[in-house]
Amino acid sequence: MFLSQLKTGGVVVREGESARLIPGATIFGLASEAIARGAGLADTIPAGGESVDLPALAAGGKLDVPVRHPEPARMFLCGTGLTHTGSASTRNSMHAKAAEHVSDSMKMFQMGMEGGKPAPGTAGVQPEWFYKGPGTEAVAPGDPLISPGFALDGGEEPEIAGFYLIGADGTPWRIGFSLANEFSDHVTEKMNYLYLAHSKLRPAAFGPELLVGSLPSHVEGRSRILRGGEVIFDKPFLSGEDNMSHTIANLEHHHFKYAPFRRPGDLHVHMFGTATLSFADGIQPRDGDVFEISSPQFGLALKNPLRTAPDIGFAAVKTL
Repeated sequence: MFLSQLKTGGVVVREGESARLIPGATIFGLASEAIARGAGLADTIPAGGESVDLPALAAGGKLDVPVRHPEPARMFLCGTGLTHTGSASTRNSMHAKAAEHVSDSMKMFQMGMEGGKPAPGTAGVQPEWFYKGPGTEAVAPGDPLISPGFALDGGEEPEIAGFYLIGADGTPWRIGFSLANEFSDHVTEKMNYLYLAHSKLRPAAFGPELLVGSLPSHVEGRSRILRGGEVIFDKPFLSGEDNMSHTIANLEHHHFKYAPFRRPGDLHVHMFGTATLSFADGIQPRDGDVFEISSPQFGLALKNPLRTAPDIGFAAVKTL
């Protein structure tokens, strides 16, 4: 089952090729109801609803991020890096100073390979972690990914994201998974590994469809960049635990072990990392380029144009 959220309200439920509209509903509201009832999300979705053309809705810019919190400050965009087999080579090339030097990135990756898949119900090695911003930074399919005027780069990262709602007793409940573009500034990151946190403070795009249930163990997708309608970058990407150095459960544990991330009613969107970057191929995205992330296992492709905001200049602070 796949769910999509309309910007104007209403949830589209897709099973196979058939899509139907639940008017006035939100996936956030349905998930809240499911937790309160102690029921599965699929069991909470009303029957019926008129048939709709989901691709047409997507093409018309009608679809939103799959799940939003009604209070954007209570929505947290976070993620983990160096979690996929193959992800260390690009990062190590950014940060290794000499051929014989093993970067901190490679050390972190090796730790994950050795201890990122513990026995079920036990904690393995903790991953790298980053924060991107509150819900205001969650970008809908088709809307522009806006790079700040001071940025040195605005590049894509094709990923899978999990959406989580915290129950009244502090238990995290996973709503589902979607495609994500974990938009980052790789030039800034390459300058110094300690700039990673700065490079991640950017918007991210999600959707268009939310996969309800477990993440497939093997996910295949493509990451493309189009410029003036012409493809300038096209590479496959892999995800799912078969292609990861950590289990999903281990990544979830190391995020939600922190008490502030188990505050009842909050919404978390967690990105699980990637091993494919156009930056590694020397691509420099420009305004107007369109990022396209797709996977047949996740339905419709996630497409977002790049736009650069004017530089606000020096951020001066005033004294009260």
